[in-house]
Amino acid sequence: MPLDIIAMGEPLVELNQAEPGGAYLPGFGGDTSNAVIAAARSGARTGYFTAVGGDAFGRSLLNLWETEGVDATRVIVHATAPTGIYFVTHTSNGHEFSYLRAGSAASRLTPLDIPAEYIGSARVLHLSGISQAISASAADAGFAAIDAARRAGCRISYDTNLRLKLWPLARARAIMHEAMRSADIALPGLDDAYQLTGLLDPDAIADFYLRLGPQVVALTLGSQGSLIATPQRRERVPSIKVKAADATGAGDAFDGAFLAEYLATGDPFAAGRYANAAAALSTLGYGAVAPLPRREAVERFLRDSG
Repeated sequence: MPLDIIAMGEPLVELNQAEPGGAYLPGFGGDTSNAVIAAARSGARTGYFTAVGGDAFGRSLLNLWETEGVDATRVIVHATAPTGIYFVTHTSNGHEFSYLRAGSAASRLTPLDIPAEYIGSARVLHLSGISQAISASAADAGFAAIDAARRAGCRISYDTNLRLKLWPLARARAIMHEAMRSADIALPGLDDAYQLTGLLDPDAIADFYLRLGPQVVALTLGSQGSLIATPQRRERVPSIKVKAADATGAGDAFDGAFLAEYLATGDPFAAGRYANAAAALSTLGYGAVAPLPRREAVERFLRDSG
């Protein structure tokens, strides 16, 4: 049976400091890896394409995907390049990331590495700005994956996930806008969109991305929920209030849950409501992956909150 979603990007091992000055808790991260695990926990058939180092961190990620039911049969294991890691600390202003990812195995991907038939066999290819920001060759590899998906009739989902530590804003705009022209589903965040589009109004931002080409825009609005827009209709989906502990993977939880529910129902507005609930639940624990909720928890939360 074909996969519903194949994601591509850079997976990372996470060290998360829950308490200031305390020990770092081990975990996993990487935006598209988080998203595809979130989708798997919501019942989608998923796969992941990347490269990891031939090290303990790379092996732990392969074990993670196997445990989560994410197909990793096409993941490249690099004999000499390392697997990237990152650290999360928490302050009164939110969470802060520090990375050790330069020269990572994933950053060395090139267009020649892309498994075109594998990617084209899925219903959706999901990637992000980070997938293309980690190196020039990775940016080209992302476009090669997009081209393979388009040739095969596979839909494309793209999350901006802007990281200005990885590339300058002008290059980020150029690459992401070009990728969005081939996307079917746009998943921008409001803070990213302010910088990428120069627009402040969420409806104007949704219009901007619809004009680029996507038929569905799911704009996340932080504590204000999300705006779901198609050329025919749009709807503000309010957030569900929770006492958040760590919002590290909330956007990725939204992406994966949205894609899983959209593929299951064909209804982007129902998918937005489901994804809002999943994102809220993902903030109740520490780390990007461990708190990602399963379908039964999201559905129960929606019933209890409604």
